[in-house]
Amino acid sequence: MTSRRHSPPAQMPVSPSRRMFVQGLALGGVALSTGLLRNPAHAAGSGHASPGGVLTATDLQLGVGASTVNFTGRTRPAITVNNSLPAPLLRWREGDTVTIRVSNHLPGHTQTSIHWHGILLPANMDGVPGMSFDGIYPGESYLYRFQLRQSGTYWYHSHSLHQEQAGLYGPMIIDPIEPPPYHWDREHVVLLSDWTDLTPDALFRRLKKNSHYDNYYMPTIGDFFRDVRRDGWRATRADRRSWGQMRMTPTDLSDVNANTYTYLMNGANPASNWTGQFRPGEKVLLRFINAANMTYFDIRIPGLKMTVVAADGQYIHPVTVDEFRMGVAETFDVIVEPSGQDAFTIFAQDMGRTGYARGTLAVQAGLEAPIPAVDPRPLLTMDDMGHGGHGDHGGHDAHAGHGGHHGHGGADMQAHPASETNNPLVDMQTMTPTHRLDDPGIGLRDNGRHTLTYADLNSLFEDPDGRDPGRDIELHLTGHMEKFSWSFDGIPFASSEPLRLNYGERVRIILVNDTMMQHPIHLHGMWSDVEDEHGAFKVRKHTVDMPPGSKRSYRVRADALGRWAYHCHLLYHMDGGMMREVRVEEAA
Repeated sequence: MTSRRHSPPAQMPVSPSRRMFVQGLALGGVALSTGLLRNPAHAAGSGHASPGGVLTATDLQLGVGASTVNFTGRTRPAITVNNSLPAPLLRWREGDTVTIRVSNHLPGHTQTSIHWHGILLPANMDGVPGMSFDGIYPGESYLYRFQLRQSGTYWYHSHSLHQEQAGLYGPMIIDPIEPPPYHWDREHVVLLSDWTDLTPDALFRRLKKNSHYDNYYMPTIGDFFRDVRRDGWRATRADRRSWGQMRMTPTDLSDVNANTYTYLMNGANPASNWTGQFRPGEKVLLRFINAANMTYFDIRIPGLKMTVVAADGQYIHPVTVDEFRMGVAETFDVIVEPSGQDAFTIFAQDMGRTGYARGTLAVQAGLEAPIPAVDPRPLLTMDDMGHGGHGDHGGHDAHAGHGGHHGHGGADMQAHPASETNNPLVDMQTMTPTHRLDDPGIGLRDNGRHTLTYADLNSLFEDPDGRDPGRDIELHLTGHMEKFSWSFDGIPFASSEPLRLNYGERVRIILVNDTMMQHPIHLHGMWSDVEDEHGAFKVRKHTVDMPPGSKRSYRVRADALGRWAYHCHLLYHMDGGMMREVRVEEAA
């Protein structure tokens, strides 16, 4: 089945600055001395996620340099690996010892780095300048060498300034020594990302100056009187007062959206239509990677069920769904069995419903399937923000600032660290947070599709450590929307002290999200073993999603000596202060 490309859905914002960013231009790729590269020929069926192809050697060289790209009709500067955006797909085997020489060909005094996201390795191989090593300066190289002690779908990216936003990211697959617990006939990597024609520094400055810049959907006076007719004057006025106290509107779903970003799938914008081939009757493994900087994606393939078989590179008990949400830096492996038509759309809309990335599964290159309309734009409620107390989505409650709160009739109130009290960098505190593991999230509830939740994720193995944690560490995710300041416990990274773990100990980390935003939290160097609401082991991950008003816990075995980064993986939240250092040291 084929069809013509659909026109932009009505919900898509239209402005001259966007010009057809998402729908109208069949451009994309890295402009080299030979001219503009369009979709590489091998993308049609090989599963490659990069114009740079697949590198399988265990001793290889990667060159970081400056290139130009065109995803929007404008030629813009980018930072690439081996002249490729995304960077080349690296494919190795569990047990291999790999040696990667990374050379910096960038102009001026710009240092660079590569972090191997989710990979267990020595601290000096982790690639975080100022913590793991000094960084790689122009004209210099750094030799990464480590043994692969795991398998699965992962990715790599720069940990220097905003280079990840400028294009320095790529996919990585580690094939297992033992046969996997499921079968497939063909596979494709599906790497999602967000591109801006702005320089990353300019985007960060704009967020600091006006964090609501991309929110085109502020409530109007007409909306106010509509709500008065529906809910009454008192309830509507109280609702607006609550949003005003939080310095936020019900349409604040993300800091940056498609008014600034063009969403890419394997380096192709939606009009370029990256295509992965299949034969009818095959089982196809799709390795999804969210390599975006600031974008949560909701992914579905209309006409196909998806069986999720791995999360963050680790096998889980298979669960079949219609849709799943991916936090930044998460990976999910799914198996599909396309049949009955010769093309299916892979549709990844942003959480705020302002745009999408898309590609196609097809029996041959050049085919397309209908592109669904972007879902209606969801509006946040006080319950979503941890401020309602009605129990609709986990029954949590919060208050803005440091004033009163709406009671729960005897519910235990959440304690907060003293560093949050009267803190000008904290504009909200959650008072009765819950795990919310079974909540699909804003915009996904009751939409007629079966959506994956964290409650569905259960590792195929038991707790690999087995010990009860010896102590608990509670951290609060904090921020101030108008100042675009982010932190743990109200203390930005620049003012924070390291978290200290004793080598070999088992600790429980409890995260409480005191902000109005969703945060994907990533601990370098060690696994995060997520618990259920009763404290039982559920699923092993390297990145743990934290919705607003949530409280989630996971166990960590401190089995990696050294200095490690711990941060929100929304790039500009990390840069805005939501980061800590974790030091694993020999016990005195």
